[in-house]
Amino acid sequence: MIDIKLIRESKDLVKENIKKKFQNGKLPLVDEVYELDIKCREAKGKGDELRKEKNEKSALIGALMRDGKKDEASKIKDEVSTYGDKIAALEKEEEELRKKIHEDMMVIPNIMDPSVPIGEDDSKNVELERFGEPVIPSFEIPHHADICARLNGLDKESAGRTSGNGFYYLMGDVARLHSAMLSYARDFMIDKGFTYCIPPFMIRSDVVNGVMSFEEMDAMMYKIEGEDLYLIGTSEHSMIGKFQGQIIKEEELPITLTSYSPCFRKEVGAHGIEERGLYRVHQFEKQEMVVLCKPEDGMKFYDKMWKYTVEFFRSLNIPVRTLECCSGDLADLKVKSCDVEAFSPRQNKYFEVGSCSILGDAQARRLGIRMKTKNGNEYVTTLNNTVLATPRGLIAFLENNVNEDGSVNIPEALRPYMGGKEKLVSKN
Repeated sequence: MIDIKLIRESKDLVKENIKKKFQNGKLPLVDEVYELDIKCREAKGKGDELRKEKNEKSALIGALMRDGKKDEASKIKDEVSTYGDKIAALEKEEEELRKKIHEDMMVIPNIMDPSVPIGEDDSKNVELERFGEPVIPSFEIPHHADICARLNGLDKESAGRTSGNGFYYLMGDVARLHSAMLSYARDFMIDKGFTYCIPPFMIRSDVVNGVMSFEEMDAMMYKIEGEDLYLIGTSEHSMIGKFQGQIIKEEELPITLTSYSPCFRKEVGAHGIEERGLYRVHQFEKQEMVVLCKPEDGMKFYDKMWKYTVEFFRSLNIPVRTLECCSGDLADLKVKSCDVEAFSPRQNKYFEVGSCSILGDAQARRLGIRMKTKNGNEYVTTLNNTVLATPRGLIAFLENNVNEDGSVNIPEALRPYMGGKEKLVSKN
């Protein structure tokens, strides 16, 4: 949510930002908020004036009574008695106007960074840099589900019976490898100075509304029937929610956290759920990083965070590239975002394994997260980035480390988490 001062003082800037995001249907909201804000401030001003007059005349009544001027005091008292209804009506009008302004402001997108490329959708995202040389071996890389099958590591049939499409059982060495990658990701970020955290896996609706747009919520979140609780789609949600309504001392910033959680997503829409394999599923696990910092430090952390993800994947022999999200692919709360994509030697292309975003004060403004400074309280800047989301990260690992005989090499970084194993041997 943007600062309403931007609409008061720079309406054209807000409108131009909406046009660059190809959301012209939201343009009327800017003028509507502008007019509603004028009416709201007028109602508040009239209410404040009436309250002032009421207090002044109430004090005058006391003075007149002390002077024995009861008739004059009674006349003013009758006049003051009418103020209550007028003030109440103005307060109600102000409250209704503020509610409508808030509803509109929650839909108006955040102001993007000037460096964001302009484009209608993800087809216009811009490749920034490649890390590691992609290698396509002389043998055909099997589908990741077949690599897992050779290791007796995947059972989707049983998961279909217990839970339906989009779920899975990981077994044996594959399950251990999955956990090893997450444990390594945890320690990787701890070594970078981030504090490890395991957050709640369910959050209330006010936190959901604070961290994401309504459209994202409807497409992603599972609601717990009969309760004001949602299963998290990423631990960023509950990690940012941890600071809801808090005033943080300036000297305590930056706050750098890395969190583990299972994640649950509907995955509705055009992509749908994959019948075979693990690429798009309803349930996965994730190691995330979350930062709260001063506004002037935001971009510095943004560059650090995506580089950590690149470094993590390169340590596992996985070539990656960074892709900057264009304006039309940028979620409404985000100022700037880039994806980290891993190379798939099977498909000879890259696919998304992580996303790094800076959101300015949008989440902080929605959730009331501020820092206490010598100049007063100011909203903090929030950032989030994926260290590892798996089994998607597992797919990238398997494709880039599988051998022709079906065995899978274990890079040195993962061996301490795999009991010292250097290779997983095919069972079939």
